[in-house]
Amino acid sequence: MSGLSLEQVSENYYDVLKEIGNIGAGNAMTALSQMLQCKVDMKVPQVKLLKFAEVGALMGGEEQIMLGVLLGVEGDVTGSMMFLVEQESAKHLVNKIMMGMASPGVEFTEMEMSAMKEIGNIITGAYLNSLSMLTNLKIFPTPPSLTIDMAGAILSVPAIQFGIIGDEILLIQSQFYDEVEIDGYFILIPDLESYSKILTSLGISL
Repeated sequence: MSGLSLEQVSENYYDVLKEIGNIGAGNAMTALSQMLQCKVDMKVPQVKLLKFAEVGALMGGEEQIMLGVLLGVEGDVTGSMMFLVEQESAKHLVNKIMMGMASPGVEFTEMEMSAMKEIGNIITGAYLNSLSMLTNLKIFPTPPSLTIDMAGAILSVPAIQFGIIGDEILLIQSQFYDEVEIDGYFILIPDLESYSKILTSLGISL
């Protein structure tokens, strides 16, 4: 494990990480579809390794108002996980859950924030569950926290944690839609030791 950097991980095992991203995002969308009680179609997720500075731009700019669900990851794999969705898209999801009873505009009531936290909890849980099943590792999410802010501000939270081991991040962009197309972004931030465990458990020698 000595001297393993995320850049090396990405070069050698990018396809494996991509496959985990595809399966995780697919399971997350299945969970969302069940929660909304309607069919949710999904395009093939885009799995990208980006510099932190590029992530905000991908989401429409650092000043784009996003809703972020952040949770810790514990067990055999440690780190954190984030799901981000643009504010208007988040409001659409909440309105579906609340049978069209959400408040007008893009502001969120306390009840709507709670509903969005639950959505985030379920789809990040489904993502982590698929990772757990693929790797046979025990992976437990912590209770989620939710924030609405500019993309740059939300991303600064994992950036501080992540800056310790490098400035690149694995981002899964998942486009899904019922009558509205929505871009959701999964950011999985395991520590380097956990990357090693994930890859070893998949039979990839480091």
